[in-house]
Amino acid sequence: MTQLEEAPLALIDHHVHGIVSGDLDTATVESLLTESSAAPAPGTTPFDSQLGFAVRRWCAPVLDLEPSAPAGEYLRRRAELGAAEAARRLLTAAQVDAWLVDTGYQSDAVTSPASLAADSGSAAYEVSRLESIAERVATSGGSAAGFAASLQAAVHEAAASAVGFKSVAAYRFGLDLEPDRPDPARVARAAGNWLRAIEAGAAVRASSQVIIRHGIWSALDTGLPLQFHAGHGDTDSRLYRADPALLQDFLAASQHTGTPVMLLHCYPYHRQAGAMTQLFPHVYMDVGEALNHVGARSAAVLAEALELTPFHKMLYSSDAFGLPELHYLGAAAFRRDIARVTGEFVADGAWSAADAARVCELIGSANARRVYPLDRS
Repeated sequence: MTQLEEAPLALIDHHVHGIVSGDLDTATVESLLTESSAAPAPGTTPFDSQLGFAVRRWCAPVLDLEPSAPAGEYLRRRAELGAAEAARRLLTAAQVDAWLVDTGYQSDAVTSPASLAADSGSAAYEVSRLESIAERVATSGGSAAGFAASLQAAVHEAAASAVGFKSVAAYRFGLDLEPDRPDPARVARAAGNWLRAIEAGAAVRASSQVIIRHGIWSALDTGLPLQFHAGHGDTDSRLYRADPALLQDFLAASQHTGTPVMLLHCYPYHRQAGAMTQLFPHVYMDVGEALNHVGARSAAVLAEALELTPFHKMLYSSDAFGLPELHYLGAAAFRRDIARVTGEFVADGAWSAADAARVCELIGSANARRVYPLDRS
């Protein structure tokens, strides 16, 4: 038994989602292996991808199959075990110390932090999504004139139980946002436009930059870490507007608050994200779901992210959503990758073994424990 198997690197997954409960058919499993919303072309499958190959290679043994079992065999075994048992095996095998769960995306379709904790045997905490808070305020019956105060109060109320906030501004208009806090009059005008649109039958979707910026600055006021989706996402976002470097003016404007700003995922802009962490003392980053999606190339991506990022400014996350396979893969792949990357540095004589062990600990869990208030409850 290897040292890694005897004492796996402690991990805190600082950005993750719940799983889809209940038995899943082939089409649903395949849909959760890609960010695309389109059905696969006839005769093709999302299993023919780096992520699909990684599921077959690394998750199959957890379900008592040979590594790289064919996709059909994997799906049959998953169905035979049942969704609950497959999830229990995969989530517990991940051996994650704590999950920080974004509850703002399809919360009615995936399990809660409490359920994720019960299924995995690990602690789970809530990360509250700002756009979801704004949407609840918009449908609460308040006025446009009182919207700014109501949203600020709702954010501060959420801060009593959440360990952080997240914004999906990258999905709503992009990260090239105006850097400063909007004044209340602008918020009232934007709220008036939005409330009238809702009353006329429009979808309740926070997309006004003014309103989202007000939520962002309200979150900064709480001092809790504020996460931003950056980089690769689904078809609802525009990749060219999700470059974290677009946040540079905002990061400069918010530096005085001292509130930690977390750049999530970042790929293929992980090098830009690293530059932002070096420039600004309150900025952190991860490579999140990228490690799952790039599969066999994941160690190379992690090494690139480490080029500029100070070692106390990077965290581990999986951004796993829906399939417990992704929760397990994220943890297992990160442990392999960080050991491989730092091990090569040691073998080359560039790092000491003690330095490598310290960096692994920092990124795996120590940075998250320092930045997030996980010990307050």
